Amino acid sequence: MDLHVRYEGDDDPDKCTARKLARFDLAALHRSDRATPYGVVLNPHAERALSPADAEMARESALVALDCSWESAGEKMFSLPGEHRALPYLVAANPVNFGRPMRLTTVEAFAAALIILGERDHAERVLSKFTWGETFLELNDEPLRRYADCDDSSEIVAIQQEYLDRE
Repeated sequence: MDLHVRYEGDDDPDKCTARKLARFDLAALHRSDRATPYGVVLNPHAERALSPADAEMARESALVALDCSWESAGEKMFSLPGEHRALPYLVAANPVNFGRPMRLTTVEAFAAALIILGERDHAERVLSKFTWGETFLELNDEPLRRYADCDDSSEIVAIQQEYLDRE
């Protein structure tokens, strides 16, 4: 599954997970919407949750993330062409947002999506470049396994609600 990033470049370059993925040839960075390929776009504002039902589409086109600062990650930023999907409830393991729900880095978003889409080995490979990568898998082990076992978006949303009700 090809990983592509619409890269804004507004974060600290030393902490940017998308740049690190690109350095290891694990993702391609794009500086404009036009240059970014059509695919399954990870968008926290999307109306539909990412589910295993999206796997074939992601394999045929691409898995796309927007890399920008959380301060600028409003809905207007997500103008990318493609099928937009939201990730379900997960907890960040990165040092900046550790333990905060839904504040994932680009690599965490890709890894979560890859696991949900049935590509766990690929997820582990991208996370292996980060000292806290294994922690992300440990913190989210149960929800990721449950999400990956779903058939469609509605099942994902039902499971996500269980986690939200615990908050």
